[in-house]
Amino acid sequence: MAKTTVVIPNYNGRKYLEPCLRSLMEGSTEAEIILVDNGSGDGSGLWAKEKFPRIKLIEMGENTGFSRAVNEGIKAARTEYVLLLNNDTVSGPHMVERLEKAMEGGKEIFSAGAKMVSMQDPDKLDGAGDFYCALGWAFARGKGRAAGAYSKPCRIFSACAGAAIYRRALFEKIGYFDEMHFAYLEDVDIGYRANIYGYHNRYEPGALVYHIGSAASGSRYNSFKARLSARNSLYLVYKNMPILQILLNLPFLLAGFLAKYLFFARKGMGRVYLAGLRDGARLSFSEGRKKKVRFSPFNLKNYLWLQGQLWLNIARRLQ
Repeated sequence: MAKTTVVIPNYNGRKYLEPCLRSLMEGSTEAEIILVDNGSGDGSGLWAKEKFPRIKLIEMGENTGFSRAVNEGIKAARTEYVLLLNNDTVSGPHMVERLEKAMEGGKEIFSAGAKMVSMQDPDKLDGAGDFYCALGWAFARGKGRAAGAYSKPCRIFSACAGAAIYRRALFEKIGYFDEMHFAYLEDVDIGYRANIYGYHNRYEPGALVYHIGSAASGSRYNSFKARLSARNSLYLVYKNMPILQILLNLPFLLAGFLAKYLFFARKGMGRVYLAGLRDGARLSFSEGRKKKVRFSPFNLKNYLWLQGQLWLNIARRLQ
């Protein structure tokens, strides 16, 4: 009986789906597979179902964003674990089973992320888990470094949802992916939330996934991504930090947002970034208010651990 359901969100990904699905099926004969098609215009959802009858297809009818798509897949799953996988990936041998084994390390483990390697340059890492720091920046651990590095399992801040397994039952306790994010930083948000509630996110280097990157948005830096990421970065702070923690980190956050603005301004997207911050402020103080994680004294030790990570990860990022 399958332990894991693999959920693959898809938007116009026909050129990626065959190697993604074929490598996944060759590496795991038991896992169930759900493809959630976000209103693709290239017919990729139906094409994949015809090509690989084993998969279950959920058609959204329109592009509802990453968070809504994966939530639909998670809720349709009936297995102990759900594994989120980007459509622009190729899985290494036994990737699913190795992530399952990582989850067996304890009931406090919410997620485990795979070791992601650049498809274009297999000698370099695409990421070994995600970090988040008091500057308001999320970043991929080890990105651009030698693929042979980061070879030990460890606790991380959050797992990159491009290739990560989750304990399905815990979504009912901490909430699902926040659909207000649409896309970008939703995996850091849910990892942050898991940490608040005392659950852990892990990194499993034995699970290997090759990743192209930016398949849906088209490029690493563009106006759509810059504005949405800016919006979500501000919303993430508002949502997960109690007011005292926001005040404690405010000098770092202001410095971080200023540095990001200058970065995007050099790329001709400074106004776009500022518009994203305005969007984030409006979201936080309107419909986003009902999503704010309420502070509980029972979680104080978890907030202390998080604060230590927020400061420590500044040093890690500046390295």
